[in-house]
Amino acid sequence: MTAEAMAGQLRLPFLVVRLEALITRYMGETSAQLRLVFDETIRRRGVYLFDEFDAVGGKRAATNDVGEMRRVLNSFLQFMEEPASTDSVILAATNHPELLDPALQRRFDEVLQFDMPSPDEIREVIRNNLRPMKYPRISWKRVVDAGAGLSQAELARAADEAAKEALLNERNTILTEDLLAQLAARHDMRIAFKGSE
Repeated sequence: MTAEAMAGQLRLPFLVVRLEALITRYMGETSAQLRLVFDETIRRRGVYLFDEFDAVGGKRAATNDVGEMRRVLNSFLQFMEEPASTDSVILAATNHPELLDPALQRRFDEVLQFDMPSPDEIREVIRNNLRPMKYPRISWKRVVDAGAGLSQAELARAADEAAKEALLNERNTILTEDLLAQLAARHDMRIAFKGSE
């Protein structure tokens, strides 16, 4: 969401580098694909997002490391060092910064860490994602309490789902119960995913 907002503010195209298309099983081919991406950043000015970057940027000293991925990371680091006459923005995102190779810190200009939203931010994220629906009688205290511990993305998804549910029920108004149900579903999803780790 941050990368998309940045592209909007900069008025640049937003491009997501799909790692499943980038990573192949043939030795050397992934690095060649990565070279094509970096060549494109020079030809086509934009905001390029490498999402779930720990798949490519994992620590090279990791015991479960695959040699090919170590070579891919080395290629990425070299491509980042090359002087380029581009105004493209390259972003990498991960939910597991502890898995990233320390050499990456020297290649990126900024490192942003997103904390869980405050009560005011919870309310703001939900309100922004409910538009253009109406929500005249929301019990914000209950909604904010129910949203505690969820990320901005989870809050946005819960608000979107509440709006869809209201539309499916032929209503143009969101009720507190709509939001509470969707926020509870997001908490349940978190618990389910933690249980499967």
